[in-house]
Amino acid sequence: MHHTLPFYGRHQQKFLRLYIFLAKLTCIPLLGRLVRWVANIYGRNRHGGYFITLGEAEQMIDASNSVALGPCGCRQVFHNCNRPIMTEIVVGVGREVYSKTETKGFRQVSREEAKEVMRQCHSRGMTHTVMQYQGLFYAICNCCPCCCVPTRLRKNYGIRYAIARNRNIVADFQKQQL
Repeated sequence: MHHTLPFYGRHQQKFLRLYIFLAKLTCIPLLGRLVRWVANIYGRNRHGGYFITLGEAEQMIDASNSVALGPCGCRQVFHNCNRPIMTEIVVGVGREVYSKTETKGFRQVSREEAKEVMRQCHSRGMTHTVMQYQGLFYAICNCCPCCCVPTRLRKNYGIRYAIARNRNIVADFQKQQL
């Protein structure tokens, strides 16, 4: 596990606010192009997410050694709607990061309970993403388009690689679980 992922986990809400603050710089002529360029490189190579389908999320949950459920950081920070907050499913290296951060409110859940949360979120029109940090998958998040930081970065500020689509995402995820 990369040594900076636990740091991100402890300060996630500050990072989410920082990402949105910096993204607003994309609206400034000339400077905006540079910020967008750097942000796309960062999203592609360091920290970003991938849109996934409900079926892909369920396959990832089944492939995970353990899963935990906790609050979605984006929803906690931005509160733009009344959808549920307890929608982030920690998988992969995320279990080591968030299990050491008791104040985050994460708890171990069964695979079936995690999949039921996924289905409930899907029925409420929430999007499903798997988040990665330096190529390591750490969480499956179910968020709404109005709060989700990666979605807003892509949609509102043109940072395409904050969140993208990868049709081989399940296979990539499963390789990390071995």
